[in-house]
Amino acid sequence: MAISLSEPAARHIAACLAGRSKGEGVRVGIKTSGCSGLAYVLEFVDSIAPEDQVFESHGIKVIVDPKSLAYLDGTQMDFVKEGLNEGFKFTNPNQKGECGCGESFTV
Repeated sequence: MAISLSEPAARHIAACLAGRSKGEGVRVGIKTSGCSGLAYVLEFVDSIAPEDQVFESHGIKVIVDPKSLAYLDGTQMDFVKEGLNEGFKFTNPNQKGECGCGESFTV
């Protein structure tokens, strides 16, 4: 089981962590949301819980809670810039569909 980052995603997260001057890494999770059912959640982590799974990718710790890991196993996070827009893009092999706006997904 694993979650990985592309080099651009790792650079972006590293810059954000440096700007905060603290943090263990980034938590990737899911929550019930949107018209398709699930949405990705990202937050900085200052302390890792004992039940968390920790993956390291390009020097960045990616922290996942056990509930979310079942939905996120094998996911790669990328950071993309398209015109004036930029953000994280998730390539999740468990995803079976997504809503029209792209904000939520199903597994």
